[in-house]
Amino acid sequence: MTSAPVRWPDAADAVIRGDLTVAAAYVTPAGGVVVTSVSPVGLADREAGLVGFTTSLGFQKKLERILRDPHVSLAYHTRDHGFAASSSYVLAQGTASVDLRPSPGRLTELMRASEPFLGEAKRGPIWDWLLREYHQERVFVDVGVERVTVWPDLAARGAMTVTGAAWPEEPAEQKPPMNGTGPRVDLSAVARQIGGLPHRLLAFRGADGFPVILPVAVTGHDDAGLHLDVPPGLLPPGGRRAGFLAHAFRPQCVGLGMRTFTGWLTVTDEGARYAPHTSKGLAAPPYKTLLTVSNGLLAKYGLWRARCDGTAARLQDLAARGKVG
Repeated sequence: MTSAPVRWPDAADAVIRGDLTVAAAYVTPAGGVVVTSVSPVGLADREAGLVGFTTSLGFQKKLERILRDPHVSLAYHTRDHGFAASSSYVLAQGTASVDLRPSPGRLTELMRASEPFLGEAKRGPIWDWLLREYHQERVFVDVGVERVTVWPDLAARGAMTVTGAAWPEEPAEQKPPMNGTGPRVDLSAVARQIGGLPHRLLAFRGADGFPVILPVAVTGHDDAGLHLDVPPGLLPPGGRRAGFLAHAFRPQCVGLGMRTFTGWLTVTDEGARYAPHTSKGLAAPPYKTLLTVSNGLLAKYGLWRARCDGTAARLQDLAARGKVG
């Protein structure tokens, strides 16, 4: 892969710095991919070739997987409620590092950067106590970009432009899981759950190990899975593990819904079909005060749990091993 920082084009930079919500994907030990939505609040340094986002110790499995396999991708896939005007679909792929103990200065800068995207933070003695962990115990995921790929429209259906490492060859088929490739959740329920979530993305591990995230449309379903309409020429033939994300969000992310799936993707001459194996949902209320209180309490609980069950120490050990290696 590339060694020098990848400096993406100006048009891509406006998107990377302007999107309110993006899709982030990381790989699993079995060779699958999990894709979820994050709000990166414009975190990027083109000169250093870095993009990123923040999370919390409460998302233990995500952090452990990124620390064990740092292949991470971010898809800037919708201009909803953000600041960029471009119609481009931007995919940034790279190697992640995790800053579990960011400096006070970095946390202060995050607060400054987040307010244009998420609104002014609530302040005062009670709010400062409630939001202390939410604001001061953030974890930064910094992605050293290896490749930025830009398509001219949000459906990723035009000619792509690649900056950095060349687009890889098609990955080989994967071995089917022992429990079979068919759906393991109720597909009628899945169709209902994602019905009001307009942003849908599919992610799989590319031949070079980096997740590929693509916008898709669901055209129907049957007993074998969801039928997908996908950008032509970008899905490799055969079967493989894949992640699926459906989500929606409002201005400043005050009110959002998300559904994430892992499952099996099958691509043939007849089309693409996705059989979900696991399903998780998340919803946040469309009321800022209620959302803020919820975020504060969840952050307090997540940090308490991470300290009690050894998650914090385990993640520090994984991070230290990665730096030594």
